[in-house]
Amino acid sequence: MCTDEVIRSYRGVGVDLQKEVHEDMAKNYSAYPRKWGTPRTRTDTNIDHRRVPNLMVFFTRKGESLEITDRADGYSPGDIVTWDLGGEVPHIGIVVDEKSAEGGRHLIVHNIGQGPKREDVLFEWRITGHYRYYEYLLAENVRE
Repeated sequence: MCTDEVIRSYRGVGVDLQKEVHEDMAKNYSAYPRKWGTPRTRTDTNIDHRRVPNLMVFFTRKGESLEITDRADGYSPGDIVTWDLGGEVPHIGIVVDEKSAEGGRHLIVHNIGQGPKREDVLFEWRITGHYRYYEYLLAENVRE
């Protein structure tokens, strides 16, 4: 799943995003979408962090929602990008520091059912969200 790449990226730097999403949803459940056909009244720690719309809400609430732009230089390594693949099918990926040889744009780590890929796909689909969470993490770590 595409969300797994984001979750794993944060785990790689010592952040348990699954836990953080669950804790925020448990405290602020009404802020999160309920789009999956079941009239749930509480969180599900097994799946909630694996839904792009939930991550979009989480990053908006706990991180920084950034401008969506058609300029590649507006996206930095560590930024999270969400897209609509068409037909309201959401997708998510993370910008990495490696750049493409052809376009000179930062590559995106994402997964659309064929395993993790590192590709120049920033502008392949309609961008629906642009987030930054690492500055928030740095500020939190300074306070601890």
